[in-house]
Amino acid sequence: MGLFDIFTGGSGPDKALKLKPKVTQKYGDPATRQKAIEQLGEMRIPEAVGVLLSRFTITVDPLTTDADEKERTFDLIKGFGQDAVPPIVDFLRTSEQAASWALRLLGDLIPEDQVIATCVSALQHLSAYYTRNPEKKVVLLHHLTGKQDPRIPPAVMPFLEDMGDDVKIAALKALGTFKYEPAREPMLKLLTADDTARRVQTAALAAIAEAGFSVDGYHEKVQPLLVEPYALGPDGRLQRRA
Repeated sequence: MGLFDIFTGGSGPDKALKLKPKVTQKYGDPATRQKAIEQLGEMRIPEAVGVLLSRFTITVDPLTTDADEKERTFDLIKGFGQDAVPPIVDFLRTSEQAASWALRLLGDLIPEDQVIATCVSALQHLSAYYTRNPEKKVVLLHHLTGKQDPRIPPAVMPFLEDMGDDVKIAALKALGTFKYEPAREPMLKLLTADDTARRVQTAALAAIAEAGFSVDGYHEKVQPLLVEPYALGPDGRLQRRA
């Protein structure tokens, strides 16, 4: 430990980590939290970014203060430039909260194809481990929706079997824009399963129609589930009527 560390309460990384309780303090004088945020913004070390990211995991009252502090935290992290990327990626992979803020930061710091790669990697990790909170999965899936990248469909497919209906719906929306043949049967199985919620069935109809898939092998099960504006075409493909 150097002379500077003696007077400042530890080495840079240690000092950054000691500020985390103040950054995530929901009650008490907000000035304490805001001062800690500014102190971390002045440190040029990865640990400071990691602690700053923890500010996105709490919400404080009033909401105007919460929004202002989060925007300030966002700007400070962005100011670290490329040095902020590894801690953000690690946060996105390990934290179940604040994924939208992490993705927003990455979108400002790295090219979109790298953001997609990060999302795909995070989804692959999530599909292998149980997590109770569906928020992160939904945020990642929504970010990938509408993007045409061959890495996306294989990473999304496992979430058709997720326990959460919101996750299933987000996965269906992400897959609908692809004509990814391996997804056809899993989507039809989800649509026709006895325990599938009605709103999930509606999302499945939309996704299958958008993908232009036929219902071969599932015609008798799909027919009773059809609602406007969906119908089966002469070729057995699910269609959305104008």
